Amino acid sequence: MENYEAEVRERWGSTDAYRESNARTSKYSQSDFQAAKVDQEAATELFVHAFGNGLSIDSIEAQNAVRAHREAISKWFYECSIEMQKQLALMYVEDPRFKEYYESRNKGLAQYVHDAINAQ
Repeated sequence: MENYEAEVRERWGSTDAYRESNARTSKYSQSDFQAAKVDQEAATELFVHAFGNGLSIDSIEAQNAVRAHREAISKWFYECSIEMQKQLALMYVEDPRFKEYYESRNKGLAQYVHDAINAQ
């Protein structure tokens, strides 16, 4: 975990989003972190459902997943704009660690999430 924290600090430490996230999470209890994880997993499951049912990236269901994803980040970490979310989507297909998170759910899901986020 410490390796990730150093990487995050190096990559985004000078951004407003990093500072906001750090300020919020520094006050979180274990139950807060667990609640954040539940919200994030719920958004991921919406993507899993849409993708698994062959729904287009611009379908209501896929776009509901996109909104739930952005809202979970905004609720728990930092205000996530659509543009910021699109930057995150790029990491989901380019960074093997993020890609594996989605691919472990369903092969091809990382690209679907990326594309759905960019379709908004």
